[in-house]
Amino acid sequence: MSRWDSWDESRVRVRPNKKGSRPRTKDTPDHADAELARVVQVDRGRYTVSMLEDQRVVTAMRAKAMRRHPEGRTPVVPGDIVGLVGDTSGAEGSLARLVRIEERSSLLRRSADDTDDAERVIVANADQLLIVVAAADPEPRTGFIDRALVAAFDAEIRPILLITKADLVQDPVDPAGLVSHYRELELTTVISQRTQQDTAVEDPALSPAAVTQLRQLLAGHVTALIGHSGVGKSTMVNALTGADRAVGGVNAVTGRGRHTSSSAVALNLEPAGDLDETAALTSWVIDTPGVRTFGLAHVDPDDVLAAFGDLVEGSADCEPGCRHESPEGGCALDAWVASGRAGTHGSARLESLRGLLASLSGEEDGPEEKTLGRS
Repeated sequence: MSRWDSWDESRVRVRPNKKGSRPRTKDTPDHADAELARVVQVDRGRYTVSMLEDQRVVTAMRAKAMRRHPEGRTPVVPGDIVGLVGDTSGAEGSLARLVRIEERSSLLRRSADDTDDAERVIVANADQLLIVVAAADPEPRTGFIDRALVAAFDAEIRPILLITKADLVQDPVDPAGLVSHYRELELTTVISQRTQQDTAVEDPALSPAAVTQLRQLLAGHVTALIGHSGVGKSTMVNALTGADRAVGGVNAVTGRGRHTSSSAVALNLEPAGDLDETAALTSWVIDTPGVRTFGLAHVDPDDVLAAFGDLVEGSADCEPGCRHESPEGGCALDAWVASGRAGTHGSARLESLRGLLASLSGEEDGPEEKTLGRS
């Protein structure tokens, strides 16, 4: 027998398949029958969701097939719309399987600092961002507000500024100078200021007029709330939704708030006034834990300027590739600010922009801890 005969396919021994065995497949089922739900809370691998069809509350966990798939490692966060199979009755002890994340319309993100590549997803599918700061106790930090505005513009969601505790400053019309500081941006601003008729309201972060205005702004939207601890965020959430989120005070030594919320949670607005129960079920408020820092490592430096609408037009005269550092580098923003076209706070706004850009490049710390009138 020649060596070529040993290659004859007829001589190959084939092991027969075991009885009942079937070929393996890498195809993942499409789960066309999956029911859609909105994630309202995440807790140690368990997902509390509200079914889109009838708002029943269901507990779910990731399906094994999803955990093995590369896309299955995508974090599931409050606001996500997900597909569920299995037991979606919501009965006590039942557990559905989460098989996919629907395409997101927006994604609000932050990083630990401006040079940390590991980003943290906060909220999905929000179309508004409510930035909550206190006029005093703790003092407002414009650096934090600017960072939040950059994150909102990056996510393409509408920013709203809520200023609480206006009772604690001398000028309730422009508490801590914040209103005029952002006037050129045409930023929607709500001021929580108690009047003499609100003596029954003990918390200075809360005023009935602000709650009413916010309900009108938030109705029909998915709104994420962010803010430092101690600014009255949870107090306002409780008033808007009827929930009972823990409320904390401010440390008298550090001037910082104490964390009271450990995880983000999505809540419906409470039906009241013109907002009936059906409309309330389409209005979501996503309360997030108080933050110490708000890194922007995920934002391209070229996109940071977009959040500074009062300075964007002035950059048209900058030299190509301008890093907006100084006139010597070809930056025209100094002349724009000097002409008064950026408003009375133009210099401070330009300083904040440059601080952010320097922080993103790793050259120096950003303006996170700056307050108006202080360094």
